[in-house]
Amino acid sequence: MTSDSAGGVERRRLLGWGGLAAAGVAAGVPVVGTSVGHADPARPGRIPPDTLPGGAYDRFVARLAAEDRFSGVVLLSYRGRTVLSRGYGMADREKGVRNHENVAFNLSSASQPFLSVAVLQLAQQGRLALSDTVGTHLTGFPDDIADQVTIHHLLLTLAGLDAPMPDWQRVFHSVAEVHEAQRQWARQARLVAVPGSSDNGHRPGAGVGLSIAAQVVEAVSGMTFWDYVHERVFRRCGMTGSAYYTRQQWLTDERIAHPYMMQADGSRVDGVRNLDKGTVHPGAPGRNPGRAFVGYASGDGFATAPDLVRFANALRVGAVLAPPYVDLFTSAKIPGYDPTSYHTYTMPISIIGDVSTFGRGGGGGGVGANWTVYGDSGWVGVILSNYDEFPLLEMCMAENEAVTGVAVDPPGGG
Repeated sequence: MTSDSAGGVERRRLLGWGGLAAAGVAAGVPVVGTSVGHADPARPGRIPPDTLPGGAYDRFVARLAAEDRFSGVVLLSYRGRTVLSRGYGMADREKGVRNHENVAFNLSSASQPFLSVAVLQLAQQGRLALSDTVGTHLTGFPDDIADQVTIHHLLLTLAGLDAPMPDWQRVFHSVAEVHEAQRQWARQARLVAVPGSSDNGHRPGAGVGLSIAAQVVEAVSGMTFWDYVHERVFRRCGMTGSAYYTRQQWLTDERIAHPYMMQADGSRVDGVRNLDKGTVHPGAPGRNPGRAFVGYASGDGFATAPDLVRFANALRVGAVLAPPYVDLFTSAKIPGYDPTSYHTYTMPISIIGDVSTFGRGGGGGGVGANWTVYGDSGWVGVILSNYDEFPLLEMCMAENEAVTGVAVDPPGGG
């Protein structure tokens, strides 16, 4: 979810909006940890100037931060080496902690691909098949779901499911409470369309399928979803700053950015310290991610920007999935919203110029994120924010243009 709709953004050259000096200089905005990588000499050409410190993308983001329209971190990496890394604003205003690249941000829906990797690891080990139905591994579901809905359907959000919306005002107080609520919610799912059919438009409770998929991971592995992802995904990728952090950790750990939610009067409030407050963000009105205590399969994992680059690199070198399963994870399954976009497991992919990209975006109360892997080009882009109501879509388009020379919507969605 972003604060801008695709139809509301003019298709213009966003990087022509420059005008500021190099980020953090003329604007007087805090800058953290910038380094410049070098192109592989075996690869013709050079790093695009728009991606470099002081380049057009850097100036564009600095302008947004100077106007207090962005708080967070942006990072561009080429073949595992940092080209641009900037931090703006405060991770915790009360404690005076600034945002920097080693601060973890709530990813909202942008953490969903970790679920896909977990499932594909178990498939790779022969412990489940993507064609397995829900009833192969779980009990307590109606016969039509148990017998017809497959893991493949769940990961594509084509299961034909709906469920009552969760109570977004509920404040959870333990991991066990969240786990039981997810178990109960999954079993409220009902089949309302043919699994895998085109009659699978967006429904408010369609995300219940991801909760079911996570419970399959638990049933097969014998571990909680959280423990599995921490040990078998984050650890194997070297993602030392990433986790499904609890509200207690969010409140006490200075390495986790607090969510600053927009209020009706234009002010921003720290959501994790004010559970009675909600966001006015149109994609999540009244919600506050701090109430959840801990995220689950459909969102609210945390990661640092360098960790998301490590995740991309682990996929590239086969450290977290064997190459055939990486191909299965990142290949197009069904057409997307335009001729150059497609959907795969828990994320869309897109063709930008001559580059096939994949990634995921998300947002909600006081959070916004997008990470993009630019195929075999070696580029990875990350945008992490502890604001809602900021121009994430425009930032993604600007990043795309800096890397590829083409200004298009991001592949990550929301």
